[in-house]
This record gives sequence, structure tokens and C-alpha cells, in this order.
Amino acid sequence: MADLKDRLRGDLTAAMKARDDVRTRTLRMALTSVSKEEVAGSVARELSDDEVMKVLTKEAKRRREAAEAFAAAGREEQAAAERQEGVILAGYLPAQLSDEELAALVAAAVQETEATGMAAMGQVMKIVTPQVAGRADGARVAAEVRRTLAG
Repeated sequence: MADLKDRLRGDLTAAMKARDDVRTRTLRMALTSVSKEEVAGSVARELSDDEVMKVLTKEAKRRREAAEAFAAAGREEQAAAERQEGVILAGYLPAQLSDEELAALVAAAVQETEATGMAAMGQVMKIVTPQVAGRADGARVAAEVRRTLAG
């Protein structure tokens, strides 16, 4: 059912055989997060590829935030390690939208809802969020919507 999860497992095995410590550590962490999500709630279940993608997206965001925090604290070695893990996770995620693509999607949603002013931000976000799922960070989308509605 979850081809992405099987791919993660296969890549983990290959990384262990190649003695690639960073990739092994990252994929173990990702698979652990997927397993935790599978047993969360009242009934254990198998995650779909979309759900696995959401877990990986969440983990990639954690890596970005941790790298920023470590860099701000002057701990460049840990920040670099977090960035490496983020790059590995990004290889399993869909390509991120460029600023121009995101701006075009937001502009289309604003036109569709005939939104004017910041009060309509929720309406625009409701339309744009499913379109960019996994391809743009929510904060980035919100910033673009704010910029478009304010301008």
C-alpha cells in the first residue's frame, strides 16, 4: 500500500550496507516517525503515500527549524548536520514551488474569491493550501497571500 514507505526501507538497507551514517540516521528517524504516526490514535493502521509524505514534510520542517536554531546559537556543526538531514528528506518530497509559481496560484485564488483586504485571507488560504500541499511551506504561502492582499 505505501510504496514510499517501502522505498524508505530499501534505501535504509542500502545506506546501512554503504555505511552512510548520515543517510542511515535520517532514514531511521523518518521511518520511526512514520511508525509513530501509524500507531497514533485508537487503532493502528497503515499510512498511505500521501500520509507518509505529510510525515516527511513535517520532519523536513523540523530539520530546517533546528538548523536555524543551532546556527543562531553559534553551533554550526549541529546546524550543518541538520541541514544534511533536511537535504536527504527533501529527496523524498515533491519539488518545491518557485516564488513565481506560488504567486500565480495565490493571484488566481484571490481573483476566484474576489478577495479584497486582509479579512479575506482565510478564504484565499482555503483555496491555495490544498493546491500547494507538500510543495510549499505554510508560512511561505501565508506570507504570499498577505503580500498579495495588502498590495
